[in-house]
Amino acid sequence: MKRKKVTPGMILIYVVLILWALTTIYPIFWVIMNSFKAKDKIMTDSFALPFGGLFTTANYRTAFDRLNIFGAYRNSLIISFSVAAVVILLAGMASFALVRYQFRLRGLLMSLVVAGMMFPVFSTIIPVYQMENSWGITASKSLFLNLLCVILPQIAGNLSFAIVVLTGYIKSLPIELEEAAYMEGSTAFQTFFQVVVPLTKPSFATVAIFSFLWSYNDLFTQMFFLRNQKYWAITRLMQMLTSKEGTNYGLMASTVSLVVIPVIILYIFLQKYIIKGMTAGAIKG
Repeated sequence: MKRKKVTPGMILIYVVLILWALTTIYPIFWVIMNSFKAKDKIMTDSFALPFGGLFTTANYRTAFDRLNIFGAYRNSLIISFSVAAVVILLAGMASFALVRYQFRLRGLLMSLVVAGMMFPVFSTIIPVYQMENSWGITASKSLFLNLLCVILPQIAGNLSFAIVVLTGYIKSLPIELEEAAYMEGSTAFQTFFQVVVPLTKPSFATVAIFSFLWSYNDLFTQMFFLRNQKYWAITRLMQMLTSKEGTNYGLMASTVSLVVIPVIILYIFLQKYIIKGMTAGAIKG
C-alpha cells in the first residue's frame, strides 16, 4: 500500500488541531481532577494531580448524601430516551413522505421545516407553557405528567433538524428497492419500516444521538417546567447546586463530573455517528 506523503502543511494542520483539542479536553480533565480534592486544597493546589494527601472521595459522598443523584439520572434518561425515540419515528415518516410523495404545498412544508430550525427555544416557551397549562399537565403531582411537559417541547424542538438530516439520506436511496416492495404488495408503512429504515440505520442513529444529547443538556426547558425538586433532571439539579453552593468548589466539581462523564462515554462509543451527523448536510442530497 502506498504511504501518504507527509507535507509541512499537514503537520501544521495536525499541530493546530491537537492544540485545539487540548483547549477542549483540559478543562474537563481539570474539573474531574479537582472533584477528588478537598475544598481548601482546590484553592491552593488546583493544578496538582490528586495523589496522596490531596486525594479524597468526600465530594462524591456529599453529593450522593445531599442530592437525589439517582432520581435525577432516572428522570434525565426517561426524558432523553423518550425524546430520541419519538423524534426518529416522527421525523423518519415525515422525511419519507416529503422525499417520495408529490403533493400540493410540499415545497412550502419543507421550507417551514427549515425555518423551524431558526427559532430558539426561548422565543416560543411562553405559548408552549400556556398550551400545556390549558391541557392541565403543568404543575402536576404526577411524575409522568411533569416529565411529559419537558418531553413534548423537546420533541418539537428536535424535529426540524432530524427531518433535514433524514431527507438527505433517504434521497440517496435507490427508489427501485421501494418500487420492488410495492410490487410485492407492501403498504407504505411496510415499505418504510422494512426497506427504508434498515437501509438508513446510520442516519437514524445520528438523529437519535443528537436528540438525546440536546435533551440531556437542555437546562432552559427543565427550569421552566420542572418546578418540584422531586422531578428534577440531572442538569436542573446541578444548576440548583451551583446557585446554593457557589463557593464549595469540590462539591461543584464532583457534580459537574457526574453530569459530564455519561456524555463523554456516549461520545466515545458513538463518535462515528456523531461525525456523520455533522457532515450529513454537506454530502447528502
